[in-house]
Amino acid sequence: MVAIITMCFIFAMISFVTNMGAPFGNIWGYTYEWAGMMGNMMNFAAYLFMGIPAGNMLVKYGYKKTALIALAVGVIGLAIQYTSSIFGADIRTFTYEGQVIALNLIIYLLGAFICGFCVCMLNTVVNPMLNILGGGGNRGNQFIQIGGTLNSLTGTLTPLLTGMLIGTVTASTSMSDVSPLLFVGMAVFTISFFIIAKVHIPEPQAEIKEKVSITSPLKFRHCVLGVIAIFFYVGVEIGIPAELNFYISGMDFEGAAAVGGSFAAVYWLLMMCGRFISSFISGKVSTKVQMTAVSTIAITLLLIAILLPETSTMKVPFISVDCTIPTKCVFIAICGLCTSIMWGGIFNLAVEGLGKYTAPASGLFMTMVVGGGIMPLIQHAIAKSSAGAIASYWLVIAMIAYILFYSLIGSKNVNKDIPVD
Repeated sequence: MVAIITMCFIFAMISFVTNMGAPFGNIWGYTYEWAGMMGNMMNFAAYLFMGIPAGNMLVKYGYKKTALIALAVGVIGLAIQYTSSIFGADIRTFTYEGQVIALNLIIYLLGAFICGFCVCMLNTVVNPMLNILGGGGNRGNQFIQIGGTLNSLTGTLTPLLTGMLIGTVTASTSMSDVSPLLFVGMAVFTISFFIIAKVHIPEPQAEIKEKVSITSPLKFRHCVLGVIAIFFYVGVEIGIPAELNFYISGMDFEGAAAVGGSFAAVYWLLMMCGRFISSFISGKVSTKVQMTAVSTIAITLLLIAILLPETSTMKVPFISVDCTIPTKCVFIAICGLCTSIMWGGIFNLAVEGLGKYTAPASGLFMTMVVGGGIMPLIQHAIAKSSAGAIASYWLVIAMIAYILFYSLIGSKNVNKDIPVD
């Protein structure tokens, strides 16, 4: 029970750090239009470099040591991001697209990149551990969804608090406006370090005597297809609320950034609700059935949002700002209910039957989380083109369509003859 609670707590901090990227992008995007999603990109790009090493660390050092290293790295990354608010704004580095880039942006992006190392290692620890503690199968998925509920709670709070701290983005808005969040993150990581150092964490990989290659899980077709599904899923999970935040924040009314942050928070709140519900039903309803249902519903909601005219508007009911926004924003935010169980569902399906290959498979999965940086960046490029923000959600629909395929067909283990004991 102590191990389960500890893993769920770490799961929450992963989302807290990750979800800073998009709302912080509103600050940097004001000065550098191209930089709106770069913090998010750097955070997820770190997965590409750290995913496989994190898997190797898990095999060599175990869950506890890997988690402790990750927490220490997280404190360093957040501290560097804070440094960008007090240093480098008056130091020129180079020119890009006709703009002189100040050093403080480089410092911020470096901090986001280092934080990406942290959350990559934490993700590598948390997902297989919760699945193992649950005994795999539906029960393993249930444990991942419980941890995911807390993950979504912090994911809800981060854009909401950031929007409240920023209010309306102006030329004077800087990282110092959101420094309270950075200090909270550093404090929580530090406290977590000392707690985990004292807690006993099961080390199932220690019982494996033979050396397991990081590429061994690639023998299993359902694992390979699951790795691709994770790449697209993280792009979906991050891209939907991030672009919705940018879309609303760019509207012409006072407090638009606060409203945009609030709608992104609603998305993450609904993700929390979806994971909470799934944590109750996952012991009885199969992962495959849940994944098929939510993928179909998500595609339907996004189609409605794209096809609904901009002239259909509504007043925002849950915030003090007096404004109207397109009704389609609601349908986009509701997608949080659907994406809520996809991470745990895909991971659960993809590692089913892997046995001793589960730990290295987790490293491969974390490498493909880079999709959360690449795909939203492509989506944002579409949104900034003549196509517009709403048209960028066609890309999201295509990615969810692949996840639907994986849920129905690709997740079947056709390599059961390979020994995994």
